[in-house]
Amino acid sequence: MTTLTVRLPEDKHTRLKALAQYKKMSLNKLIEDISTKALVEFDTEVRFKALAATGNVDKGLAILDKLDAHF
Repeated sequence: MTTLTVRLPEDKHTRLKALAQYKKMSLNKLIEDISTKALVEFDTEVRFKALAATGNVDKGLAILDKLDAHF
C-alpha cells in the first residue's frame, strides 16, 4: 500500500471529515472510495469511447432512440 499526501483547503478537509463521520468510516476509507468511483467512471468512459470508435453509428442511435422511448 502507498501513502499519499494531499494538500486541501482547511474547509474542504473539515467537510470531508464530517462526511466520513456521517458515513461511519475513516477519512482514509472515504478518500479510497471516492478515488475508486472516479477510476471506475474514467475506465467506463475510456471503454465506451473505444467501443464507440469501432461501432456502427446507426445501430448506436437506434439503441438510444429505444431508450428514449422507454423512459
